[in-house]
Amino acid sequence: MPWNRIARDGPQKAETVRLPYTDRAEAGRVLAERLVPAGLEGAVVLALPRGGVPVGYEVARRLGGPLDVLVTRKIGYPRQPELGVGAIAEGGAPVFDRALLGRLGLTEDDLAPTVEAERAELARRVRAYRGDRPLPETAGRPVVLVDDGLATGGTARAALRALRERGPSRLVLAVPVGAAETVRALEPEADALVVPAAPWEFRAVGQWYRDFGQLADGDVIAWLDRAGRAAG
Repeated sequence: MPWNRIARDGPQKAETVRLPYTDRAEAGRVLAERLVPAGLEGAVVLALPRGGVPVGYEVARRLGGPLDVLVTRKIGYPRQPELGVGAIAEGGAPVFDRALLGRLGLTEDDLAPTVEAERAELARRVRAYRGDRPLPETAGRPVVLVDDGLATGGTARAALRALRERGPSRLVLAVPVGAAETVRALEPEADALVVPAAPWEFRAVGQWYRDFGQLADGDVIAWLDRAGRAAG
């Protein structure tokens, strides 16, 4: 059942969302309209690349704020890299799924080489997307963190914790669709969550989009350039 969780006082019923979304751009427009009543005009919009950037573009355009990326990397189980045991965001410390580490018999020290490799790839992507340009100043400003969806929520959690350290006046997580259990688990990490659709039966983010094509670094750069031209 679709709903918005827009504050700490619990889920609030929202207008039903028609799923699947056509593409990330449509999802971004739907999400942007849900954000308007939250009083976030001019907020810094930070998208998780790659898939969150087209969504974030629509949000930033509607709110009239700057768009940039916050780069994250999944920390994978060395024997099965697609299994995420943690994540890291630029400017933040690694965030681990401690329960999963326990089940796998791993310690954080065991993952040190993996973390260093992911830090290197994170730094490469930051250079590719922003060059020498720093993150926008977020201290004392409202910040909206955007992605195209939430499955396990590992990278979003790492990103929210890294952003919290930067002192925003309000920290909002906004995604077009997310697994209901994950949305509930992430509520303590943000001041508000805006999630137009949060189904309990959730296999993958891509199932909620008709067009969910993979994006490359060049696509991210193109969306950021487009946002910069629109703002300038």
